[in-house]
Amino acid sequence: MSQRRVVVTGLGTLNPLGHNTEESWANLLAGKSGAATIQQFDASLFKTQFACEVKDFNGADVFGRKDVRRLDPVMQYALVASDEAIADAKLEEVENKKRIGVFWASGIGGITTLQQEVQNYERGSGTPRFNPFLVPKMIVDASAGNISIRHGFRGPTGAFVTACASSTHCISLAYDQIRLSRADVMVVGGAEAAINAVGVGAFNALKALSTRNEDPSVASRPFDKDRDGFVIGEGAASLILEDYEHAKARGAKIYAEIIGVAQNADAYHITAPDPEGHGVIDVIQLALEDANIKAEDLDYLNPHSTSTDLGDIAESNAIIKALGDAAFKVKMSATKSMTGHMISAAGAMESLICIKTLQTGEIAPTINFEEFDPQIDSRLQITPNVKQSADLQIAMNMNYGFGGHNSAVIFKKITE
Repeated sequence: MSQRRVVVTGLGTLNPLGHNTEESWANLLAGKSGAATIQQFDASLFKTQFACEVKDFNGADVFGRKDVRRLDPVMQYALVASDEAIADAKLEEVENKKRIGVFWASGIGGITTLQQEVQNYERGSGTPRFNPFLVPKMIVDASAGNISIRHGFRGPTGAFVTACASSTHCISLAYDQIRLSRADVMVVGGAEAAINAVGVGAFNALKALSTRNEDPSVASRPFDKDRDGFVIGEGAASLILEDYEHAKARGAKIYAEIIGVAQNADAYHITAPDPEGHGVIDVIQLALEDANIKAEDLDYLNPHSTSTDLGDIAESNAIIKALGDAAFKVKMSATKSMTGHMISAAGAMESLICIKTLQTGEIAPTINFEEFDPQIDSRLQITPNVKQSADLQIAMNMNYGFGGHNSAVIFKKITE
């Protein structure tokens, strides 16, 4: 079966650094941290009291007081990000909505709504009463459904949950829908809104979060010897994937081309990374093979690098094993140092960053870096603390999730 070329024609995001792509990109290049003391609930008794929250956002201002009551924050974030991407790609001008689909990710779904409803039940008395919107506000696939309904998109639609690899999997799977002619356009992305007592408390129990409460802005420090865990983030990011000929025919703006994807599993542990990195090595090499390129063709890499002790070591070693000497030439930046870890939205956000990096030739920094962990090879080009400029043609984004899920996607600069 002949396979079609797939390009990106729209971008959108709402995240701890901005309410749109332009604002977010400017703050990323400036090396701004999105971490601060938690405002959404009283975290004073928690081991971790800070996060990378979306700031100055009121869903009622966007959706109205009536409609916002039907939307958990995770769905509000998803709709804002996808609305921007859809408008950017001018998809409302496309008549055949049956050929436009939505693949959307969330690792935890409407956990804020679930927490509120359980608390209300515990505080109540007599006959249990639950909000009739509990289920549609809680289920993971509601974001994809809301995006589809809002815009009338009737193509392949669904939700994918592979923890922190979720939205990268969405991109990969949507890519296949288009190149195999099952759709012409796919709205893809991910959203997460888990900065609440359950989300923070649960990750604290896993000892996964940084506890640098005295100075949150420097807490997320991938590769650095003094890192002590990741900083939980929230928000959403969206990409519009489109058949190249379809995009050209309607005069769409094209940001980049997707040339390779891969997914696999560690088959090692439900939360811990494989210390030998077999799954990560394989997913990198599978993506390169799918793209029909060599390791030395890579110009930029946005690694998963969450600022956890074991994770950063295992990933950096796997990158070197997978790429060989090319690992010390490829430019890298661990942008979770600024956005925090947006869980399922991380892959879409970092893919957006890869695309902007190719488009602009500007490389966002890895902030808060002082000294390499002795177990991480210091020859890696991680763009410490200050942005760089370079002529870049090909970029890769990689993400991994609890359960041992791995996914990678490779983008190529469009020069036509």
